[in-house]
Amino acid sequence: MPSAPLLIIDVQTGFINDATRHIPERVQALAEAYPRVMVTRFSNPEGSNYRRLMGWTRFAPGTDDTALAFTPPKDATVIDKTRYSCVSDGFLASLAANGIDCVHVCGIATDNCVLKCAVDLFEAGLTPVVLADYCASHGGADVHQCALTVLRRLIGAAQVISGPQPFMKTDPNPRISP
Repeated sequence: MPSAPLLIIDVQTGFINDATRHIPERVQALAEAYPRVMVTRFSNPEGSNYRRLMGWTRFAPGTDDTALAFTPPKDATVIDKTRYSCVSDGFLASLAANGIDCVHVCGIATDNCVLKCAVDLFEAGLTPVVLADYCASHGGADVHQCALTVLRRLIGAAQVISGPQPFMKTDPNPRISP
């Protein structure tokens, strides 16, 4: 059985502020410990609901906001997305084809894209494990903590973990503990 891949959500320059500044360095170091890494990159095209319903125009495709704020491993899969979640039929089919039933999730922002991806994985029958110390919200630490509380309720407390991560590249049988 393959070890769980790491899914790094939207660690992009436009989402970096005082509340998230620590995340790029953390996820870059964490990514080196995983044999398989997937990275999402959000953009907000013309006509999106973000623009139409929320009046939010940042992250236009090709702008500086959309650039990754860290350097992913050279063999990482980069997934461009225009919505909160990267979990699609194609994404799920790729995981299934590789025998993957557990995905470790981290990134920005805990209260929207991280939460939505984790819940979508859960609802698809997979086990999402949110690495709390490798997530943040550009809305601040209190928003991040609220999102972790909601995640514990939605996907189970045992799937939201903090502290040193025991599932590194050299461990063929990862053990996840709360």
